[in-house]
Amino acid sequence: MSTEKKKGLGRGLEAIFGEDMMEAIEDIQQGKVDAGGKTNEIAISEIRPNPYQPRKIFDEAALNDLADSIREHGVFTPILIRKSMQGYEIIAGERRWRASKIAKKDRIPAIIMDFTDAQMMEISILENVQREDLNPLEEASAYQHLAERLNYTQEVLAQRVGKSRVYVTNIMRLLKLPQPIQKMVTDKKLSIGHVRPLVTIEDEDVAIEIAEKVYKEGLSVRAVEAIAKDVSEGNIKKKTKVKPLKEKDPNLVYVENLMELKLQTYVTLDKNEIRIKYTSNDDLNRILELLGCIEE
Repeated sequence: MSTEKKKGLGRGLEAIFGEDMMEAIEDIQQGKVDAGGKTNEIAISEIRPNPYQPRKIFDEAALNDLADSIREHGVFTPILIRKSMQGYEIIAGERRWRASKIAKKDRIPAIIMDFTDAQMMEISILENVQREDLNPLEEASAYQHLAERLNYTQEVLAQRVGKSRVYVTNIMRLLKLPQPIQKMVTDKKLSIGHVRPLVTIEDEDVAIEIAEKVYKEGLSVRAVEAIAKDVSEGNIKKKTKVKPLKEKDPNLVYVENLMELKLQTYVTLDKNEIRIKYTSNDDLNRILELLGCIEE
């Protein structure tokens, strides 16, 4: 069992699911574990999405593929739901519910469980984060919502979701970006690497103008960092021309993303070098432990 997964659960959820939430949820849904509930056939019309669902965008093509499978084979794995004031709310399995609606099914197999609002909120975020189903802004919004509703500090929040405090802090800072820039990220016009430097720019109009320039001219992340630095230092002028830099090899960007996900910090691959950012001795020790560099 990985250390990351152990950190990802709070006491309440750990008492229900054990150390590995995703495996436990799947065991419950497949009837391998008695969770105090039984599988029922529930009318789809009586079920509503989880009100704390952080994922806002569902892949329509993937949903239609799942709907085709459900038409032919049905739903093999029950969804998890809880009773609400009117009908039921989904705990886990919203994709199956949505696909069943597309497939024109009237009922869906479901296991009814007793969850508090706080548990609903946490499990929705943890399920999506562990499955990497959220885009960065959805993830950031989910963390902020969880922190505000449950009065978590960023340190406690990081422990609950199994991420480093630095990672949580940095991703939540993206919510400071103007909405037009956030939409460019959601629409995959700009990467997180491109917009991260723009967080430091206080003038929203200037930040939006730069983001549009980056998209139209295909500027590199390094070019954006240079522009943001000039703005913050007051060196940029209206007619300043920034030449597009050569875009980084997509394969290197892919490896950077993999390493950042594993180490939960910024990683840069450039000129046959790997640069890993750490913020303190404790953070360095955390990274070394993940890399297996600390002797027992």
